[in-house]
Amino acid sequence: MKKQIIAAAVAATMTSVALADISITGTTKINYTNSEYDSGKTDNAVKNETDLKVVGKNGDTQVVISIEADDAADNADAAVAAGLDLEDVYMTTKVGDVAIKVGDWDNGNNFIRASGRTNNQLQLNTNVGPVSLQYNSGHQASDDKITVGTDLGPVAVKYVKQNSTNSTSTARYEDYELMASTNIQGVGIAYHLDSNEAANTDRTSLELTGKLGEVGVKFVSIEADSAASADGDTWAGDFEGTTSGGYKKQLGADIMAVEFATTMAGNTVKWIHTEVEADTNVSSTADADNNKFIITRPLASGATFEATYTTMDVKGDTANSGDTLDLELSVKF
Repeated sequence: MKKQIIAAAVAATMTSVALADISITGTTKINYTNSEYDSGKTDNAVKNETDLKVVGKNGDTQVVISIEADDAADNADAAVAAGLDLEDVYMTTKVGDVAIKVGDWDNGNNFIRASGRTNNQLQLNTNVGPVSLQYNSGHQASDDKITVGTDLGPVAVKYVKQNSTNSTSTARYEDYELMASTNIQGVGIAYHLDSNEAANTDRTSLELTGKLGEVGVKFVSIEADSAASADGDTWAGDFEGTTSGGYKKQLGADIMAVEFATTMAGNTVKWIHTEVEADTNVSSTADADNNKFIITRPLASGATFEATYTTMDVKGDTANSGDTLDLELSVKF
C-alpha cells in the first residue's frame, strides 16, 4: 500500500512539472450595442468574443498558439461554422546570437495599415553593436523584407526595405518604410512614412503624446495619397476593412484625431474626436466627424465594465450617420 501511495505522489509531481511551462491566458468580451441612424433605422445586437493564448516553453524555446472563439454570426470565415478559429501558431528559439521565429502570425496594426497574417514565415533577429537587424521571409517574394534599427542620439530610427507587387499589375516594386520616435520634454513624437514606387500610394502618420496636468493627450495626423488608404485599427478609429459609416476606409482620405483621457472616481474617462477629410478627386467619398465617449470601470468581481457612446456624422449620408451605445462586460484571465 505504501508503495502505491509513493508511486501516486511521484506521478502527481511529474504531472505538475510537465505542466509547469505551459500557460493559458485570454480575454472574453460580451457586447450589447444599440444604434440609431438619422435615416430612422435602429439596430440592436449582442455578440461575444473570446481569445485564448497558449504558450509552451522549454528553455529559450517557446510555442505560441492563439485561438479565437466568437459567436458564429461574427465570424467571417464560412468554414468555421461554430465560430472557432485557429490564428497565430509559431515557435521562437535562439541559435547563438540570432533569435528565430517561425510559423504563422499577425503583423499587428498601426495608423496607416491594417494588420495581416502571413503563414509559413521566417523571422531572424540579431544585433551588431548598436544596430538591430531583422530579416523576414514568407512563401512569396513580396513577403521578404529587411529591417534596420538604431538610435541617433535621442531619436530611435527604424528603416524597412521590402518588395511588393502592385495589385493592378505583375510589376514588382521596391517599397520602404521609415519610422522615427523621440521624447522632447515629456512630449512623445512618432513619425511613420510608408513610401511606394507605385504612383500615388504613399502614406504618413505623425503622433504626439503627452500630459496636461492629470489629463493624457494624444494627437495624430494621417495622410494618404489618392491611390492609397489609411486602414489601421488604433485609438484613432477602426478603419480596418470598414466599408461604411464614419470610419469607412477611403482612398486619398486624410485623418486627424485627438484623445483626452483621465480618471474620475475610479473610472477611466476618454473622449476621442476623429475627423475624416475625403479626397474630392476620388468618387464615393465623404467627410466624416466622429466622437467617442468611453467610461471604463473595473468591478469587484474581476470583470471590467465599459460604456462607449459614439456619434457619427457622415456628410450627405443619413443611412450611416447616427449614434451608437456599446455596453461591454469583459474579463482577462
